[in-house]
Amino acid sequence: MNGPVYFEIQADNPNRAAWFYGEVFGWKFEKAAGLVEYWRIETAGIQGGLLKRPAQVPPPLSGTNAFVCSVEVESFDKASEKILSLGGQVALPKFAVPGRCWQGYFIDTDGNTFGIFQVDGAAR
Repeated sequence: MNGPVYFEIQADNPNRAAWFYGEVFGWKFEKAAGLVEYWRIETAGIQGGLLKRPAQVPPPLSGTNAFVCSVEVESFDKASEKILSLGGQVALPKFAVPGRCWQGYFIDTDGNTFGIFQVDGAAR
């Protein structure tokens, strides 16, 4: 109870977002029937959804107006390289959370901020 169990990504171009996250993390997307364009997201962890953004993205350099999720990855550097090669951008470069992990934040191809982290008890 009271822990995150579902997430949603809003995108101006849902097909592009599905491609981006599918390539970066291997997530699977399935279009769902309903009142709005919506895709179910299958991950190795919690499940999620993808929908067309109902409002404009905040302007650049204005901060994030969202609940940002981070994805655990096996290798921060390899995941970062893949994100950048697919059109993602660095929002906050890799940094150590001492004794816990390597963390960093990126902006996807639709302007959404997300994080990745690699568990590493020796991170300093």
